[in-house]
Amino acid sequence: MTNKEIGKYGENLAKEYLIKQGFSIITTNFHYSKIAEIDIIAKKDNVIHFVEVKTRTSDFFGTPMEAIGKKKLESIYHASLFYIQQNKIFLKFQIDAIGIILDKDKNPTFNFIENINI
Repeated sequence: MTNKEIGKYGENLAKEYLIKQGFSIITTNFHYSKIAEIDIIAKKDNVIHFVEVKTRTSDFFGTPMEAIGKKKLESIYHASLFYIQQNKIFLKFQIDAIGIILDKDKNPTFNFIENINI
């Protein structure tokens, strides 16, 4: 699998994971600009969740969560503000991240961190 295919596969796994956790998926791959994209926008308990997904086939070069830096979180934050304003949403919101490591058989291990502060 290419890195792009691994990323898309991970996003689909993340959507399934969130649905099993009681989330409703609102949209995926929301583009704010050339540098800002939100992988998954979901809702649970009247809170909007802007979710970044990182998928890796090993943690040899670092965990998926280590690949989500401050600059990326800031771009997600600005994109989420734009999305809220554009869609006239009056709910609490937060930024979450799902790190996925796939084993050799493509079985995932999930690490879900909610309400990340920048």
